[in-house]
Amino acid sequence: MSKIEDPFLGPAMFDLRGKQSVRATFKLSQKAIDSIGLVAIHMGIKQKSLFDHIIEDMAALSDIAKTIRIRQFQKIPRRQKTFVLSRKTIDALSTISQTYDMPRDALVEYSVKKLESVIMAEKLRHQERKKLHKQMAAHFIEGEALFEHATKVLGIDDPFCRRFEKTVAMARKTTQEVNEFLEKSKVLEDF
Repeated sequence: MSKIEDPFLGPAMFDLRGKQSVRATFKLSQKAIDSIGLVAIHMGIKQKSLFDHIIEDMAALSDIAKTIRIRQFQKIPRRQKTFVLSRKTIDALSTISQTYDMPRDALVEYSVKKLESVIMAEKLRHQERKKLHKQMAAHFIEGEALFEHATKVLGIDDPFCRRFEKTVAMARKTTQEVNEFLEKSKVLEDF
């Protein structure tokens, strides 16, 4: 009798286990909680993926653990917040926490500090986007005026005007999308 191999066993099964979602509650500063939310929402990254990115690097997490001053950490006002993380991220946190006798909360708090440089860079880019938006809006207004002029000269049913109308409609849609993005990005201004 030949033995049939199960295709789901082996390394692939363990890879899937690492991607399992689990809930974990941490006591973090409001600034850390805001940073996580800001980056996740503004950059369109799921919080789980964000945690995977900032915590799963064991060497970096180990380096962070070495720099934490637990007395200073305990002075930070914190509140509980529950997040969804991957099993792999929780395992990494637990391993480093046990190795350095460090609370997981402290590891998460200090890992999230890495996001501050990303947020500050994004804040500068937001300022540039606002300037470019003003120029874009001015060009859009010129384009609409030119379309209006073209319809007066050639008529709305002219093939040129029908094509031009599609361009103006696309520009209007794009302008609306950019407006919505900039509105959503306003949270960067107060960070």
